[in-house]
Amino acid sequence: MGKDELSPIAGSSASALRGDPITGDRYYSRDFAQKEWDHMWTRIWHIAGRVSEIPEPGDYVTHKFLRESVVVFRQRDGGIRAFYNSCRHRGNRLAWAQSGGGDGLTCSYHGWKWGIDGVLEHVQDPEDFDDGNPCGRLKLVEVPCDTWGGFIWYTMDQNAGPLGDYLGPIPHLFANRNLEDMVRVVWRTFDVDANWKFSSDNFNESYHLPTVHPQLSTTTDEDYLNTIFEMYRQGHNRMIEQGQPSMRAPRPNEVETPLDAMLQQWDLDPAEFAGRSRDTRLALQRQRRTLGPARGYGYVEKLADDELTDFFHHTMFPNVTLTGTFEGVHLFRTEPHPTDPEKCTFDYWFLAPKVEGQDEVVTICGPRPFEEAEFEFHHYGSGNPIPDMMDSFLIQDLSVAVGQQEGFHSRGYTDAHLSGQESRVRRFHEELNDYIEGRR
Repeated sequence: MGKDELSPIAGSSASALRGDPITGDRYYSRDFAQKEWDHMWTRIWHIAGRVSEIPEPGDYVTHKFLRESVVVFRQRDGGIRAFYNSCRHRGNRLAWAQSGGGDGLTCSYHGWKWGIDGVLEHVQDPEDFDDGNPCGRLKLVEVPCDTWGGFIWYTMDQNAGPLGDYLGPIPHLFANRNLEDMVRVVWRTFDVDANWKFSSDNFNESYHLPTVHPQLSTTTDEDYLNTIFEMYRQGHNRMIEQGQPSMRAPRPNEVETPLDAMLQQWDLDPAEFAGRSRDTRLALQRQRRTLGPARGYGYVEKLADDELTDFFHHTMFPNVTLTGTFEGVHLFRTEPHPTDPEKCTFDYWFLAPKVEGQDEVVTICGPRPFEEAEFEFHHYGSGNPIPDMMDSFLIQDLSVAVGQQEGFHSRGYTDAHLSGQESRVRRFHEELNDYIEGRR
């Protein structure tokens, strides 16, 4: 991949955009949702799960997307292959579980058995087929599959280019983080009364932080003048926020909670930073660099200085965000509802690196054991509180998404009137238009 493919687009701001309108119907029109399926969803790469979910031959995971379903098997030679989750006999779905294992799948309708390599192994009454016994000849329809970052990826596009071409700069930008070795300690899915695009819009800007997430101001500098904004040719964007108090904080020059506890954890006295709280960023970088390895944080030796404190948000077109922090990597993903464009599912995973001597991880859901999490499903809405997340930034984002979905129906809304720091929001929609209108 050439240097230009890994470098941000020059002039990553409104000057690089066409100005395509972001109209409300994009968030509720069934016709527009159908265009997304026809021209975009069937061509991009999707995450089916984590490689760690299928350690042994015969292990599988399934990924349901709209009305489609894909099953991914670990092969006997250690490889990974993906197939449409549909019996070639009369279309019955084969695997209904989210994951499983064995020597293949047997159709619950007529008992046809398919091996983990997708080849038909057994049928009832094999002699009763005019063209002969289909076993060994008939195969499940395979889809392109690959791995990166410990994730299993697949695409429904039989003519798709390599996964690396789709990912573009993302592996390079994550080169210092061993994603493959991280453990998913939080694994949650929410159903939300909003169009899937709310998340891509939201994570492509930090303009909403002072209003929606005021509690972050003591540790996160959301000032656009101090934030790095980048666009990449594959449609992905990056935003880097410095890990220091915002000048919009109630007492911007003072050390407030939880920054005081962070300093104390790394043998720094919060009182020494009275009146100069923004000096804590470099101080934390030095302490983590110096003390980290001996405390079991071996991974600090690979991280750059800014990766020791700052927040790296990678919005991967169209629906995955990977946020790298010192503590680990957050994954956010939205997927559309099968029939209602005003609903979606929202996935939240937290991937934690190993810290020697620690068997517990601090997350936005509270302390979690350092082990693969069990899957959890939650309905987001009134009357369905999620106690361990009520004060989290994630729940705050979901609350805004539901209200915004209502507002898109108003005749008072015709297009987004964006600030310069929100340019990546319009860029996302222009990339979507490129797929729908045949430029991609």
